[in-house]
Amino acid sequence: MSLQVVSTISNSSLLQPGFSLLNFGGHVFFFGQKGWPKRSCPTGVFLLDIKQNELKMKPAFFSKDSCYLPPLRYPALCTLRGNVESDEYQYIIHGGKTPNNDLSDKIYIMSLVSKNSKKTMFQCVEKDLGGDVPEARYGHTINVVHSRGKSMSVIFGGRSYTPLAQRTTEKWNSVVDCLPSVFLVDFEFGCCTSYILPELQDGLSFHVSVARNDTIYILGGHSLQNNTRSPSLYKLKVDLPLGSPAVTCTILPGGISVSSAIVTQTGDTEFVLVGGYQSDTQKRLACNTIVLEDNKIEIVERASPDWTPDIKHCRMWFGCDMGKGSVLLGIPGANKQLISDANYFYILRCKGAEEDKEEELTAQICSQTSTEDTGDSTPFEDSEEFCFSAEAHSFDVDDTDTYNEDDEEDESETGYWITCCASCNIDINTWVPFYSTELNKPAMILCSSGAGHWVHAQCMDLSESMLLHLSEANVKYFCNEHVDLNKGLQTPKKVGHLKKQPMKPLRKKATMKLTTPTKKSFLRRLFE
Repeated sequence: MSLQVVSTISNSSLLQPGFSLLNFGGHVFFFGQKGWPKRSCPTGVFLLDIKQNELKMKPAFFSKDSCYLPPLRYPALCTLRGNVESDEYQYIIHGGKTPNNDLSDKIYIMSLVSKNSKKTMFQCVEKDLGGDVPEARYGHTINVVHSRGKSMSVIFGGRSYTPLAQRTTEKWNSVVDCLPSVFLVDFEFGCCTSYILPELQDGLSFHVSVARNDTIYILGGHSLQNNTRSPSLYKLKVDLPLGSPAVTCTILPGGISVSSAIVTQTGDTEFVLVGGYQSDTQKRLACNTIVLEDNKIEIVERASPDWTPDIKHCRMWFGCDMGKGSVLLGIPGANKQLISDANYFYILRCKGAEEDKEEELTAQICSQTSTEDTGDSTPFEDSEEFCFSAEAHSFDVDDTDTYNEDDEEDESETGYWITCCASCNIDINTWVPFYSTELNKPAMILCSSGAGHWVHAQCMDLSESMLLHLSEANVKYFCNEHVDLNKGLQTPKKVGHLKKQPMKPLRKKATMKLTTPTKKSFLRRLFE
């Protein structure tokens, strides 16, 4: 096993813990950036161009009939083939976290449409499911099993937010283990079925799952409820007859107490397990070889690489399987007393030079590694990262259209957890809903000053009725800091109607009106 340093580039900050790798035709594509995609790459999918130990990222594109795919971190991924021998395959993407920390329950099918030296085109389709649809989650696994000429996907484990009915003010955004149910997903008919197995008592997340034919092996993982890393090794066997599927579980000896490990395939039946954590305060630097043969699994310890001092002494690490026995490992730049966004990457090659050649991968691999940025959560298990296998190659493509993060403005400020003003007191770790329309993120409103910026409605002391009025009315709003500069355009305050004083009636003009008796008396006096 050899370890090689990858040169750092200007946009390496996009490769934060929680990303995934997709492998199409021997080319590695990055998915799940930190923050929302920018104008230079609205899809959020990049080609990783590794050339002479330098890593560059080039934007990929979606076809016109594709759906929107958010930059999900810690999702479950696996390949979907028509049959075991098929060369063509698609990727299944399920669950994960958005940049706003919302959890996704959607499932996407991603296919390669075309690729040349200048442009890569994908098709992304959201799949509608019915039946026992799995709840929104992250840190789980998805695998594909083949039995009796049919194929199904299997979803297991992960974490989710506390159910709404069980939330309290103090633990509104806390996460819990998902129930240890096994979900079978039939993509041909779009239906899901859940199974409760007595052997699976506790929820698991950030475990490793390796599938071969009709069998899935689940290794390690972390349980939040018990705060333990299970040493159990589970064997799930799925039978797909003409009638209802049958799922059985067997607990095998010889497991490893590890979480957030990475698995890479080095042979037709051989895999290597690296990385992860063996406790809350200790990384696991040992490595193991996993051998799958027909109906059994064998796990043996193997020689570890010569880890660098930076890797040995860092508190956290993250990485992904790159395929063909290679793993991409990263450590935070803060360990080298530089800016925290500047991560440092290594390529770990688990195969010898004579074995590093093209070969077909017949097994499905799905593994997770943890280490989200420390600002979002606690170290190790609660920091969570998720990854999948891909291949590392030197790509013979031009350097044109290379993504450069410095070419455009940072649009990550549009998130819900920004510091919107000097007096902003919204904190992702302590925030609780203030308005009745809020659930797991604070309400925001756009200030129309200049190019516009978002502010928290609670920080602006807006009442709920006023917030609803501004969201429905076609008026401009200016925050407390810019309201004095835009008095002519600010939202008018509600002013009571002036009371009008009733007008006094006009007096009638005095007129001299002679009545008939008056005329007669006048003539009488005239002739007397």
